Amino acid sequence: MANIIAVVWDFDKTLVDGYMQEPIFAHFGVDADAFWREVDALPDKYKREQHVRVNRDTIYLNHFIRYAKEGKFPGLNNQMLRQFGSKLTFYPGVPDIFKAARNVVAGEKRYTEYDIKVEHYVVSTGMREIIRGSIVENEVECAWGCELIEDTDPNDQNRRIISEIGYSIDNTSKTRALFEINKGVPQRDSMEVNTKVPEAQRRVRFENMIYIADGPSDIPAFSLTHKNGGATFAVYPHADFRAFRQVERLRQEGRIDMFAEADYREGTTAYMWITQKIREYAERICRQEQAKIPQGGTPKHL
Repeated sequence: MANIIAVVWDFDKTLVDGYMQEPIFAHFGVDADAFWREVDALPDKYKREQHVRVNRDTIYLNHFIRYAKEGKFPGLNNQMLRQFGSKLTFYPGVPDIFKAARNVVAGEKRYTEYDIKVEHYVVSTGMREIIRGSIVENEVECAWGCELIEDTDPNDQNRRIISEIGYSIDNTSKTRALFEINKGVPQRDSMEVNTKVPEAQRRVRFENMIYIADGPSDIPAFSLTHKNGGATFAVYPHADFRAFRQVERLRQEGRIDMFAEADYREGTTAYMWITQKIREYAERICRQEQAKIPQGGTPKHL
């Protein structure tokens, strides 16, 4: 088992100041608030009209596809989504916090002696291609997000648009991604998340995970991490009292260990908590490794 400390990040309102889809609305001149109101109404609409349930976390993907097919998002495809990723506004300190976290252990001989490393992961219900086009992509070991399949644009046979959902992840299935990190699935293409792996052989122990997100929608991931000995941290936007009250309630309920304003610059509460938690993990791992070494002295003649 490798001595890996995994920092697992949510994306929207955790790393990004707002939502990743905002550049799409700005580019096409679509009213974002109106779009999301339509999305919020879809579960009741489909239940009332067709007596079917839909996933509230991912139904927005269908609406993006509908807008693309109707010509409201003309030419929206995966390449364009990647380009929108470069237009995201991140919270202060991103992406520098990724390197700072890695450097906590990289610069210490006593940590590198035991091959202790820090890895970053992103687990998001947003669009994977937008993450892929952002400044975060090269900082993470692996990222999860919803993926879309393209087909010919019915309005223009010479171009392709997003047409179907290929892979979706919701707030509950984020826990599956955590198990994949735990077992080392991203590093082994042939492994499935349900493959039986003894605890001692799992690549990242839950007690070596830090899960960082922005609110109640991440309770399943917070709970799984917390229950298995990992650390949980929530962030809120500057001067946002509503978001502040949400994360304070999560702390009161024991869902998270700590919270702070979403500012990861050196010297901020978020920066200090994350780097200190990594240091605590590294110290514990050192103690565990040292305990494996036989403590007997030099053999003597009887």
